[in-house]
Amino acid sequence: MTQTPVRIGIVDSGCPPGAAPVRASAAFAVEGGTLRQVPAVPDQLGHGSRVLAIIAAASPQAEFCVAQVFRERPATTPEQVAVAIDWLVAQEVALINLSLGLRAPREVLAGACRRAIEAGVIVCAAAAAQGDAVFPAAFPGVLRMTGDARCGPGEIAALAGATADYGGHVRPPDGSLAGSGASMGCAHMSGHVARYLAGGGARTPAALRRWLDGVARYHGAERRRG
Repeated sequence: MTQTPVRIGIVDSGCPPGAAPVRASAAFAVEGGTLRQVPAVPDQLGHGSRVLAIIAAASPQAEFCVAQVFRERPATTPEQVAVAIDWLVAQEVALINLSLGLRAPREVLAGACRRAIEAGVIVCAAAAAQGDAVFPAAFPGVLRMTGDARCGPGEIAALAGATADYGGHVRPPDGSLAGSGASMGCAHMSGHVARYLAGGGARTPAALRRWLDGVARYHGAERRRG
């Protein structure tokens, strides 16, 4: 299947210096009580770098736009994530990966997700396979992605669960446990979506879900032995 370049947005802790497929980057930081767009700095946490590596491995032709909302620690605000999403939509990305989850369903974040989806952007966000809903994953139209221990690299679980739609491999490319779980599962699922788009797949939620369901190795929730 012929692959075409796909532009992908990542909202996370940034990327390593000189990451070849990154075409644009910006940071969104609260300074002096004011939210500002400032130049991005190299990833200090490594989380965004692992997310980028996962998606790039799945779709080598992809180009990336990286919105940095974490720096020294993995904490951000709905306002930062919202403006990051809006910036990525302005960069004309086809897909946004949000390997993060916030507890409060703030309207500022819901509005940004709504605008992205209305612009035809596919939004994938990390969700817990069980437990309380997190945002932006729980907003309407957002694909709720998580990790599934059954999935090896390249495998998909179609969960259709109360809090998660799909699950993927839980580890980064180096096989380490660093950041493993829902956030890495979301990145792997975004990699699958990027591959689908690069192959000419329709950019509609219904068509994408049909494809994901069709290629999934597992269906239904993971059964854990107690």
